[in-house]
Amino acid sequence: MKDIRMALLDLNNNHVNQGFRNIREISEAFQQSSEENVSIQTFDVRYKNEMPNIEDFDIFISSGGPGTPHKEGFEWEEKYGNFLDAIYEHNQFNENKKYLFLICHSFQLASIHWELGNICKRKSYSFGVMPVHKTEEGEQEFLFKNLPDPFYAVDSRAYQFIEPNHDRFEELGMQIVAIEKFRPHINLERAVMAVRFSEEIFGTQFHPEADPAGMMENLKDEKNKEAMIENFGMEKYLETLDRMDDEDKIVLTRSQILPRFLQFAKKSILKGIAVMA
Repeated sequence: MKDIRMALLDLNNNHVNQGFRNIREISEAFQQSSEENVSIQTFDVRYKNEMPNIEDFDIFISSGGPGTPHKEGFEWEEKYGNFLDAIYEHNQFNENKKYLFLICHSFQLASIHWELGNICKRKSYSFGVMPVHKTEEGEQEFLFKNLPDPFYAVDSRAYQFIEPNHDRFEELGMQIVAIEKFRPHINLERAVMAVRFSEEIFGTQFHPEADPAGMMENLKDEKNKEAMIENFGMEKYLETLDRMDDEDKIVLTRSQILPRFLQFAKKSILKGIAVMA
């Protein structure tokens, strides 16, 4: 029986983070529900300068994290760029594919690395449960198959991806599959919220791993609470707290996107092995 080897890349730079706990929980649930032997290894990318060798793993999940996604001259940044290229190039020339899911900070790093558009600082920090809209391509995205339009997801970011370079997307065969909610009263471009980088690589600006407990924990941080009240007002903030456990919002998003990605990756890996055997 084939072993499925997972690498979890922690980009939190030694900051306490609910998101990585959530990623571990989803990965361990996948591990426990699989008939195959699933191993999980964690790499502390920014704080300890750890990076997986892509030959040693089949599935990679790369987390969110604090700070600027633009290069500051750290050794890990070049390693991370090489890691992205290694997976992308491996998949172009090999039958046994590698699967990568990029979340928030990792999504921004990849979008900068592949020169897909303008990743810039927002006017204010965004935190809350946001509606996310599918694009035309997003309507066909199988990871979104059981989600309404718009669906709801946790947003937590100081940066945004705007002004996508559509020629570059076409050149690389990448697709924008989700964008920010439409706000006609605000004269700002809608940010890109999810990209299908390739059949094996997917990324979201939002946090598909988030759960109500982690969200409540994050709201104990005054910065997050203030950002949410600033963005939505006190009434909406209180309503969000009240509806945190709603089955059709972040609970639904958490149950769909990452678990579907993991099941698809496993199925494809096992199929690839059967073809090569």
